[in-house]
Amino acid sequence: MKRKRVIILGAAGRDFHNFNLYFRTRKEFEVVAFTGTQIPEIEKRRYPKELAGELYPEGIPIYPEVMLPELIRDLKVDLVVFSYSDVSHNHVMHLASTSLAGGADFLLLGPEATMLRSKRKVIAVGAVRTGSGKSQTTRKVCSILKSRGVRYAVVRHPMPYGDLVQQRVQRFETLDDLIRNNCTIEEQEEYEPHLRMGSVVYAGVDYEAILKEAEKGVEVIVWDGGNNDLPFFKPDLLIVVTDPHRVGDELTYHPGETILRMADIVIINKIDSAKKEQIEQLRENIRSVNRRAAIIEARSPITVDNPELLPGKRALIIEDGPTLTHGGMPYGAGYLAATKAKVKEIIDPRPFAVGSIKKAYEEYPQIGKILPALGYGKKQLKELAETIHRSDAEVVVIGTPVDLRRVIDIEIPAVRITYELEEKKGPRLEDFISDLIRKE
Repeated sequence: MKRKRVIILGAAGRDFHNFNLYFRTRKEFEVVAFTGTQIPEIEKRRYPKELAGELYPEGIPIYPEVMLPELIRDLKVDLVVFSYSDVSHNHVMHLASTSLAGGADFLLLGPEATMLRSKRKVIAVGAVRTGSGKSQTTRKVCSILKSRGVRYAVVRHPMPYGDLVQQRVQRFETLDDLIRNNCTIEEQEEYEPHLRMGSVVYAGVDYEAILKEAEKGVEVIVWDGGNNDLPFFKPDLLIVVTDPHRVGDELTYHPGETILRMADIVIINKIDSAKKEQIEQLRENIRSVNRRAAIIEARSPITVDNPELLPGKRALIIEDGPTLTHGGMPYGAGYLAATKAKVKEIIDPRPFAVGSIKKAYEEYPQIGKILPALGYGKKQLKELAETIHRSDAEVVVIGTPVDLRRVIDIEIPAVRITYELEEKKGPRLEDFISDLIRKE
């Protein structure tokens, strides 16, 4: 039997999961390559033989996505599988057109082919775009479970940016675990808030093995999604967060529209900073594709730890990197807090940016006068610190989920912004979660 030759398009997450679950043991396919995008330098690695399985004794190479046309030709590819998230429908179809023109079929794997079934109840949190408010929504779910005495574990969407073999199954319980596992800023941003509230977090590469570990001694698995991706576990309750500041994206981004259509509960977040017409249009768009989901309106109020440092100062604002880059947002909570506090000036960091930080501004011009907290490795972390120190700011506003003061040495006075989900209108999350817990 001739094996179909396959390329998996990815960004160090969903692609590995799709391979592990769908392709790893199937002899009718031969995955000849992964491609990488969104994450710096992932294309310089290989998917290791220890994870790839006995059909792949040499592992699988990872190439830059821009090489797709020549890879299809040179590797004689039969099938291209799209396996990452938070991209426009146009983007997906351009890659499909490239694949078809090269003579390969193009495939999107659906939920039934890529979701694992848990022995425990699963509450999954996702969003239609990066930066909509998944993190605070997941923490809200965890706080409800904790208040009811329910044993739970959080499983985070993959961010394996280091040694993939060592990251096969990861468990985080303390902040020291973040250091011990050499976590990047992007990883720490997602894990640290959970750890501070006493949650145990699992992540890694092999989610079948991760699920088996996470299920031990708990009643509920909380899936904390990444970007706007589909859950890796079949949910008993799917909560999807939407953003009125990017109204329309919920119907034009992949796979955000898919999970919106699948949602049991849809949260319209940021209602305190959005216009009424944006909220109304978003509600109409939700109902146009999902009439059965409950809709909750919410806000994410901002807290500043040292607000007295802000008024009248020249401020450098740092926001969550993925939200600003492929998430497409021009600003976040840090900017809102700084303008509300009447800072004297918001410093434009672009003249001071170095290395990959400078390159990010060229690739994502919508970022403007905000500094993206990019830190996928030690080199990029050093470039971030240098950019901060070159800015000559009087105060640094940290709008990232991770406290950057713990990760890099910031000599300039700094304030930290935090935010939690606050439900304002519609049914309550607690009622849905209580109903789920009571079900046999």
